[in-house]
Amino acid sequence: MEGIRLTARAIALPVLGAVALVGCGGGQRQDADEPSGTFSVRVQNASFPTHQRLAEPTRMRMTVLNTGHETVPNVAVSVDAFSYDSQQPGLADPQRPVWIVNVGPRAGDTAYVSTWALGPLRPGERRTFVWHVTPVLAGQHTVHWRVAAGLNGKAHAVVAGNRPPEGQFVVRISSRPAQATVDPKTGAVVRSG
Repeated sequence: MEGIRLTARAIALPVLGAVALVGCGGGQRQDADEPSGTFSVRVQNASFPTHQRLAEPTRMRMTVLNTGHETVPNVAVSVDAFSYDSQQPGLADPQRPVWIVNVGPRAGDTAYVSTWALGPLRPGERRTFVWHVTPVLAGQHTVHWRVAAGLNGKAHAVVAGNRPPEGQFVVRISSRPAQATVDPKTGAVVRSG
C-alpha cells in the first residue's frame, strides 16, 4: 500500500510541474504572432441613440472599413463607458453598469474588458460591430470608443492624418422608463411613449 502511494506521488509531481510551467508563462508570448505596423481604416455609420430611456433596449452600431493595402490582423473596438467606477466605500467591485450589454458583437468576445474583436479584415472589406444594450442609469453619459488593428498593441489602426480611429457619443438617459405591457395573444412585449 505504501509503495502505491509513492508511485502515484512520483508520477503526479512531474506532471504538475509541467502544467505549472506551461500555465505560468513558460510558452510563447501572447503577442508573438501579431505583426507590428500601422493599418489604415475608416469608421462608417457609427451610431448610438442620443436620447434613451431606462430599461428600454437599444443598439450601438459601428462599421469599420479597411482602406489600406494590407490585411488588418484583428479589427477590434474598445468601449470605455458601458460602466463607471462607484465611489461608494466597501464595495467588492466598484464597477457599476450604465448600460447592461445584453449581447455584444457576434463572435467578438475577447479576454480584454470592454473590447470586442472580429478577426482579420482584408483590404476593402468592412465589419460591423453591434452591441445590444439596456440603459440602467439615468443622466447624461459620454461613451468613448476606439478602434484597434490588433489586441496586443503591436498593430495600430489609423485614419487619414495618421490619427487613431476614436470618437464618442453623448447620450441622455431619461429617468422615466418607457411603458411596457405584454400582448396576451402573442406574448410579445409592447412598448409605448
